[in-house]
Amino acid sequence: MDIKQAEFVISAPRESMCPNDTKPEYAFIGRSNVGKSSLINMLCNNKKLAKTSATPGKTLLINHFIINKEWYLVDLPGYGFAKRSKTEIARLDQMIRGYILQREQLVNVFVLVDVRLEPQKVDLEFIDWLGGSGIPFTIVFTKADKLTNGKVAANVEAYKKKLLDTWEELPPMIVTSSEKKIGRAEVLDYIESINKGL
Repeated sequence: MDIKQAEFVISAPRESMCPNDTKPEYAFIGRSNVGKSSLINMLCNNKKLAKTSATPGKTLLINHFIINKEWYLVDLPGYGFAKRSKTEIARLDQMIRGYILQREQLVNVFVLVDVRLEPQKVDLEFIDWLGGSGIPFTIVFTKADKLTNGKVAANVEAYKKKLLDTWEELPPMIVTSSEKKIGRAEVLDYIESINKGL
């Protein structure tokens, strides 16, 4: 798939205020500072599309981008260690879960995981919650350019092994690097293959 057009549409504080449209939606989510905005910008070939920030936890709303006038890329707030009050964390959690569970147009969630780290409890819990809720998802490993190819492969294998403690079947996985544009074709081709089957 070639992205010819990517436009910001709306930032919504809850699922009910998202676009009134039937086009498929693909959501991107991950722990704070996992490189989500950089990945979205790399996929869309637009460095300024999603706001990147040195401060983790910048995305606080559900952001919709229309791609090629055919489908939506949805940038969800991160979860995890961004410095937020308990009230704010609860609000964000409710917003994320509300969108994921209630949005009929949502086709797939891309869960971003930093390939440099060993499996993190917060990621594993979120992945288990998606599985338990029957939400289709894909694990996207980020920052692959920061390690050797051998170390990336070893870390992905370790992740698979950890997931097999609780999962009978592993979800799809894609290794990416925003810096080197690794995995861009795989992510976009994956989206295109789902769109064709809808």
